[in-house]
Amino acid sequence: MSNPQRSFFFNVDWLTVFIYLALCTIGVLSIHSAVFDPKNPSIVDMDTNYGKQFIFVIISVVLGIFILLLESRFLSALAPTIYTVTTLLLLLVLIIGRNVGGNQAWISLPGGIRLQPAEFAKYATCLLLARYLSGTNIKVTEIKSFAIAAAIIFFPMLLILLQPDAGSTLVFSSLLFVLYREGLSPYFLILEGLFITLFVLTLKLNNMPLIIGVIIALTLVIVLLFKRNRKIITTVLLGAAILISFAFSVKFLYTSVLKPHQKTRIDIVLGITNDLRGKGYNVNQSKIAIGSGKLWGKGYMQGTQTKYSFVPEQSTDFIFCTVGEEFGFAGSVVVLGLYLLLVLRIIYIAERQRSPFSRIYAYGVGSVIFFHVVINIGMTIGIVPSIGIPLPLISYGGSSLLSFTLMIFTLIKLDSNRMGMIYA
Repeated sequence: MSNPQRSFFFNVDWLTVFIYLALCTIGVLSIHSAVFDPKNPSIVDMDTNYGKQFIFVIISVVLGIFILLLESRFLSALAPTIYTVTTLLLLLVLIIGRNVGGNQAWISLPGGIRLQPAEFAKYATCLLLARYLSGTNIKVTEIKSFAIAAAIIFFPMLLILLQPDAGSTLVFSSLLFVLYREGLSPYFLILEGLFITLFVLTLKLNNMPLIIGVIIALTLVIVLLFKRNRKIITTVLLGAAILISFAFSVKFLYTSVLKPHQKTRIDIVLGITNDLRGKGYNVNQSKIAIGSGKLWGKGYMQGTQTKYSFVPEQSTDFIFCTVGEEFGFAGSVVVLGLYLLLVLRIIYIAERQRSPFSRIYAYGVGSVIFFHVVINIGMTIGIVPSIGIPLPLISYGGSSLLSFTLMIFTLIKLDSNRMGMIYA
């Protein structure tokens, strides 16, 4: 039954709130250690990144409380407006954006504040995708519905790619899991995995006849095994044709589309080249920092790699190596455990929703967070190329923190109203 006297705190998923606050706290402490300035030791000193991050956390918590005060139906109704505004900001950043590290991805605001529209585009895309897919008679298995859903995802990807910010662009590909949950054939996920595998093997082996031969051989085996199932045979033959076409396009993509620094990072991860003093320096120093932490770590603010700034970008993209060095394997497991618990909790929340909009949105948030964590930590330990995306709620950055706050607290609000309750 509806009860207008209910507090907005009623039915809030406090476990998710606790995980959010724990990760934010770890973030501020890690940044404080990574870029500590003896002249400005206070963790709330606004002249330092850790002081700014502390203020960002306070603003984010206030923003989260504000979202809990909103009516749930407004979040769905505002989805097209939020998506339009972030799209306009993505266009604006291409015109007046500030170039940092080779990416024209920031808009400078008064007071030295920088806004990164790409971070908020993730939130906006999750909202609009949920709004569209939850509509009446929308089935992702139909060509028209799939095309529109894909356009919602790919349009901000294209604008972000023009900055160019390959890391943020790739994050949107994680939303394919949302389409899969809503009925998209698993063949699309399999095909995506095969694309990645084929890309790696083509560059690593540099033997096109061998790769094409393996694809043809595997195709023939599957055709013989399912020779009486015309549907499977047709799907396999079509998939093989797509894979062979992709294999021939890998060299073009690698030489003509990717930028030199992106190619170098891929070469380093695949072991094609060794550049420990150049492009591979960050990752190598990050691995040294994490490895030196051993089981229990060197202690808070006692990391030598951290203290002497051996790892560039240590408060942003490589913040996890600070955790690894100072708190060791044990501390790293705690942080990874919190992220795993957060993603599993989001999936649990998604599955208990009565509203399709809330369920689809929850899976969007879970997919984005999962992708960020896997790729960010993967690049700090050298198993994926360094593509420059933040570790959610821990890396330094106001835009990133505010964006993930919007994602998580919107989910908490939608979940709190899953029984159709009315809040004061």
